Amino acid sequence: MPDAMVDARASGAANEATQQVDVAVVGAGFAGLYLLHRLRKAGFTTVALEEAGDVGGTWYWNRYPGARCDIQTIDYSYTFDPELETAWTWSEKYATQPEILRYLGFVADRYDLRRDIRFRTKVTEAKWDEAAERWRLTTDHGASVSCRYYIMATGCLSAPKPPEIDGVKDFEGEVYFTGRWPHSGVNLAGKRVAVIGTGSSGIQSIPLIAEQAAHLTVFQRTPNFALPAHNGPAPDERMSLLQGDRAAYREQARQSMTGVPYPQQMAVSWQLSDAERRLRFEEAWGKGDLVYILTQLWADQGADLDGNNIVSDLIREKIRAAVKDPETAAALTPHDHPFGAKRPCLDTNYYATYNRPNVTLVNLRQEPIKAITADSISTDKRSFDVDVIVFATGFDAMTGAIRAVHPITGRGGKSLSDVWAQGPQTYLGLTVAGFPNFFMITGPGSPSVLSNMAVSIEQHVDWIVDRLAALRDAGFSTIEATDAAQAGWGQHMADCSMLTLHRLANTWYTGANVPGKVHALMPYTGGVGPYRSICDEVVSRGMLGFKLTGAGGAAQCNDGEVVRLQPDVRLVLNLLGQLNLPPIESMGALGARAFVNEFNKSRPAGRPIGEIVDGTLPGSDGPLPYRLYRPATPGPHPVVVYFHGGGWVLGDEQSDHPFCRDMVRRTDMIFVSVGYRHAPEHRFPTAAEDGYAATRWIAEHVAELGGTPGAVLVAGWSAGGNVAAVTCQLARDRGGPEIAGQLLICPVTDCTFDRPSYNDNATGYFLTRSLMYWFWDLYCSPADRTNPRVSPLRGQVAGLPPAFIVTCEFDPLRDEGIAYAEALSAAGVPVEQLKARGHFHSSFTMVDVVITGVQGRVQMAEALRRFAGLPPEVRRGDENSHDHASPGHKIAAAAS
Repeated sequence: MPDAMVDARASGAANEATQQVDVAVVGAGFAGLYLLHRLRKAGFTTVALEEAGDVGGTWYWNRYPGARCDIQTIDYSYTFDPELETAWTWSEKYATQPEILRYLGFVADRYDLRRDIRFRTKVTEAKWDEAAERWRLTTDHGASVSCRYYIMATGCLSAPKPPEIDGVKDFEGEVYFTGRWPHSGVNLAGKRVAVIGTGSSGIQSIPLIAEQAAHLTVFQRTPNFALPAHNGPAPDERMSLLQGDRAAYREQARQSMTGVPYPQQMAVSWQLSDAERRLRFEEAWGKGDLVYILTQLWADQGADLDGNNIVSDLIREKIRAAVKDPETAAALTPHDHPFGAKRPCLDTNYYATYNRPNVTLVNLRQEPIKAITADSISTDKRSFDVDVIVFATGFDAMTGAIRAVHPITGRGGKSLSDVWAQGPQTYLGLTVAGFPNFFMITGPGSPSVLSNMAVSIEQHVDWIVDRLAALRDAGFSTIEATDAAQAGWGQHMADCSMLTLHRLANTWYTGANVPGKVHALMPYTGGVGPYRSICDEVVSRGMLGFKLTGAGGAAQCNDGEVVRLQPDVRLVLNLLGQLNLPPIESMGALGARAFVNEFNKSRPAGRPIGEIVDGTLPGSDGPLPYRLYRPATPGPHPVVVYFHGGGWVLGDEQSDHPFCRDMVRRTDMIFVSVGYRHAPEHRFPTAAEDGYAATRWIAEHVAELGGTPGAVLVAGWSAGGNVAAVTCQLARDRGGPEIAGQLLICPVTDCTFDRPSYNDNATGYFLTRSLMYWFWDLYCSPADRTNPRVSPLRGQVAGLPPAFIVTCEFDPLRDEGIAYAEALSAAGVPVEQLKARGHFHSSFTMVDVVITGVQGRVQMAEALRRFAGLPPEVRRGDENSHDHASPGHKIAAAAS
């Protein structure tokens, strides 16, 4: 729209009284435009308030040289109207800022959206009027606004971060910010230019600035990973997928982890040879696709330091090969964060630019800037004469765009700035408790910048508008998140942060780029598809976590936490649910064993250890198989006798293979997994007697097995935990062997089914109440069930070895495990408990599937080492570095 028309509209608005609308929207970028379209179709009166002179949002302001999107533009597009998709054709794989701006203008024209937008208008104050149940907005240009609902569509990267260098005001040359580049363009020909910052805007602009400038000096504080975009036409294979079935392509994107339709990678790095990993990497490098290289190499690259280091090292090789000067290459090579923990950048000739004779790189880690004078920039080692300074210093991301627009005052005079003083608190990234009828598009606590923003924007807009229409139809006038729901979402955010390596980098994802800003991992790391399902679940459960009010005192409040499971546990259970498997107990013992064996074959075996040896040992009535896991370090090592799970019916010495490998690496101990005999062929007390006999034999032959002379340790999961606990009692009563400690993971300890956990977790968590009934019936007659050899809680527990007992919140066996720990403690036995919040019965044995179980296994390993008289430190080479501080914990603290 011509500026004169914009000014005329704003001038006319100034003469009006307060503008009354149903919904006010701040922002006219991707989110604001789609909001206007949807709200209008839903029958709401609407106005959008936009500080800029036209539509475009961040693409209106970010006009610096080289500005492009980093998601392929066939994906970075609206999908709400199939006719719109075919009416616009992108010219490049990664469109430039001018083309994206033209696209948004095309959309605004196609749906006649500008007539509901007040341009060059900034909101200067917003207050919730509790009596009127409306928001009152004051603007710097034109009429104030009164609205029922207030929606922030301000974008995540639209509040530029001011420079932090003394002397900027003294500089007499030209100063530019990449985030507020002059619309008329900038002529840099023949000038001495300084670029400060090598984030995304710096990496995109530096090659083009270098082509124009007489000399370019780049001041870099922190190097970032950059990947070649290989820009050009949209790739044929992607276009074929899109055009072959456009609806399916778009739906796959909505359900994916990133908002781009790539499948979940299943291969893990240690399953691949060096040659296979390099082949995968070179293919990804050649594609020039940020999402592809972040997600499609191997499954553990974003969650595990070992898997990530392989990718990082391969990219470092590329940097060294591209940059001729070794010192410059070293300065451009990141070593302070895992690949992907900061947003990597797509570039065109970025590293090659440093080979130009007119380009100098200054490493601010080695020589920080001391001052900016009228015509120069000085470090503590040298001075650089410059005519132009370009600040590519980024944004006050996610929260800055919301808080910088204006003061926002909610119920009871509550200030949003005060509420967020210790980090952002939201429910779903959509709303804030205490701020009725207030919404954010892609706000902190939603996938936002970790997703394809176009997909996340449409999902948020659709969810909000559908909710507003439902409220109207039901006669409700206000909607507000509850404190409990918001606190629960904060905890879920913290749990999700443990899935990825994002928390290990100082980045704008955590606010670390803004001095004084509280560090908190602001985007939701649980994935676009899972997040969408959570938002849908809130609705299906009666607007869980929201309080609704209406005329005549009408009210509805369905309070609670929408997610209590750990995020990866939720994914696992959803996947199992989608398989529609028949109940295991319906398969019969043989069928169930075959099913479990096939299931176990599909699981990653685990990282290498020193040696795995299969053998047999004498049981209570014949030979028993065992599998011995030996560390890679020189022995001898303490020995742990391990008993697998399976309800005394299923499993064998190999079935907990990944768990045993993992624990050997963490403990530096030998694990001997025993294959005891199973029901119904061998009923009670066979498993108990086999367990005791195996432990006695292993203790007597510990030196032959490579073990440390002296006491052994015992460990077991589920029914194996039962066998381990019984073995300790039998060893005490039968004069040995000596057991130094016991690790019981979700153990069966009693035959009683009336504890709350059996009812609370009866179904839906894989191990069900009916399956436990089946196990008990196959193994033990009712007359024998109170025998301590099957219900160790019924036995004498004094004088037992120290114990570490693990229970899981969503497990039928939870309460009997806790009861056993309490009984041991009351009898004077040293006991520690790990009550694993949000986990289910199989969490800790599903190694490298349930990543949030890592810290629990670390604690188990530390306990075993203490029992053996060793220092508690365990090996952490594969960890998501749990010894690092996690910004996610601060989110949880702020929300609690």
